Amino acid sequence: MTHVSQNSFSIEFFPPKGPKGAARLDKARARLATLAPDFFSVTFGAGGTTRSGTLETVTRTMQATGIPAAPHLSCIEGTHTSINELLDSYKAAGVERIVALRGDLPDGMDQPGVFSYANELVAHIKQRHGDDFHIEVGCYPEYHPQAPSPAADVENFVRKVRAGADSAMTQYFYNADAYFNFVEEVSAQGVDIPIVPGIMPITDFGQVSRFSAMCGADIPRWIRQKMEGYGDDLASVQAFGREVVARMCEQLLAGGAPGLHFYSLNKAQPTTDLWQDLGLPTAESRAVQAG
Repeated sequence: MTHVSQNSFSIEFFPPKGPKGAARLDKARARLATLAPDFFSVTFGAGGTTRSGTLETVTRTMQATGIPAAPHLSCIEGTHTSINELLDSYKAAGVERIVALRGDLPDGMDQPGVFSYANELVAHIKQRHGDDFHIEVGCYPEYHPQAPSPAADVENFVRKVRAGADSAMTQYFYNADAYFNFVEEVSAQGVDIPIVPGIMPITDFGQVSRFSAMCGADIPRWIRQKMEGYGDDLASVQAFGREVVARMCEQLLAGGAPGLHFYSLNKAQPTTDLWQDLGLPTAESRAVQAG
């Protein structure tokens, strides 16, 4: 299977907690680096809880793999000064891509920090740094769970694009039609930036169900029923999960999606399996082509 080379294929990590988590991430990252993704992204904890961990993970990732890394930057914590210092640190570290998000409000916090919405953060980065950073934003094909209406959520996304976003990555989903419908809706509003689908492998159905309940991602009934029918048969859950997600990825790419962004959860195998199933280019295959 061949895909157009300008497609962007990327993989997301979260900053590890403690030495064991760091060792696990080092191992997973080394394996995932052999896939030669266009970039890795590194998340930012609720309320800025992993801000220093994000910078550290980004720096370590670029040094260890030679692959660009994109930190998530959240509105939720911080002053103009602390956000500017962080942007300066990223620029000094050679970061060229930032994922600008509103972020999740931690328990007990009613209002975000100095910026209330991601479009304000995007505008600030653009104003201060011009084109120093490629700015990526998030979007929700099935609409943000806190949005007052689907129309309001689309308007919110359009504001982020008009503020200067260069591309977007979506929350994960398991219904390709939701993605295509969303792209059609925002295109009608004049949005023409690449919108890359976020892909969550299914290896632990209980965990994916919990995540999905929190972030508003719909698990189609036929998938849920089949998964629940497997019970404790982990091999069947994983085989079916791999098949369902790979088939959806094929459908997305065939329909014109400009790449895929894999949520790795700091594990190598699930993303590697899908990468192979889809026939995406790896460091090895590129070396063979070049040779």
